[in-house]
Amino acid sequence: MYLVCGEALFDFFSEEDASGLASKVNFKAIAGGSPFNVAVGLRRLGVEAALFAGLSTDYLGRRLQQVLQDEGVRPDYLVDFAAPTTLAMVAVGANGSPHYSFRGEGCADRQLKPEHLPELGPQVRGLHIGSFSLVVQPIADTLLALVQRESGKRLISLDPNVRLNPEPNIDLWRSRIATLVELADLIKVSDEDLSLLYPEQDPQRVIEGWLQHRCQLVFLTRGGEGATVFSRTQGSWSVPASSVKIADTVGAGDTFQAALITWLTEQQLDSVAGVQSLERGQIDGMLKFAVQAAALTCSKTGPDLPYRQQLN
Repeated sequence: MYLVCGEALFDFFSEEDASGLASKVNFKAIAGGSPFNVAVGLRRLGVEAALFAGLSTDYLGRRLQQVLQDEGVRPDYLVDFAAPTTLAMVAVGANGSPHYSFRGEGCADRQLKPEHLPELGPQVRGLHIGSFSLVVQPIADTLLALVQRESGKRLISLDPNVRLNPEPNIDLWRSRIATLVELADLIKVSDEDLSLLYPEQDPQRVIEGWLQHRCQLVFLTRGGEGATVFSRTQGSWSVPASSVKIADTVGAGDTFQAALITWLTEQQLDSVAGVQSLERGQIDGMLKFAVQAAALTCSKTGPDLPYRQQLN
């Protein structure tokens, strides 16, 4: 089983108003949040998954819980809080890329504290962390403590997924990510993340620095330009994006992440030693599988992640 850690929220997408009234705005609410999506994505791809997250006891929080139950995500590590559910207002640009505005101060998914840290049994093969839960408190320090405790014992994957609206202090992002990259075995990062974190630096040099620690693989996603993998032992290379008609790119990065973990799980390489043993051909297969999965999500509106049978 894989344990995904972080926020769970509702994305509110604005829709065209068929009535023609300029003052009226229609919204479509979809359960989401990057870690939430990764957990759901793993289940749809056939991997046992659980989510370590704070959920509100309000109506929206109960809806999030129901979605997780319907998708088969295990509830063992969910913690209830009498606090609101985070809301993300999403505007999709002309190129399909989303722009977010978060309403999350004091909300349930931020409330995890060190006393909520679970003991993990041998069934938990690895942990995934990412997005603004890395930097908003108290959950940020809670997840850091968990990763520090488990690094080297279980596979650790990291996706910075930088979101400046919930935490605009980029220096805080840089500091926390610099700490976490020393603890992770596998990192997925977008070109947008790197341009925000290190706008004056060459992405390849940044990634090569990350590989000087325990990390074995870094996957750099570049939207319509495809993706590049950097391996500590096998060098680096790129593959093109799959050709699809793009509806939007919401959830594509989360799909890519879930597909990486799924590939390792299916090959029985979902461990620290497994990732260390990967050869070039295996890494290439892993990369192409993730690119294909992300493309399927881009062909649909919102974070509608693919099922395993769609990738055969």
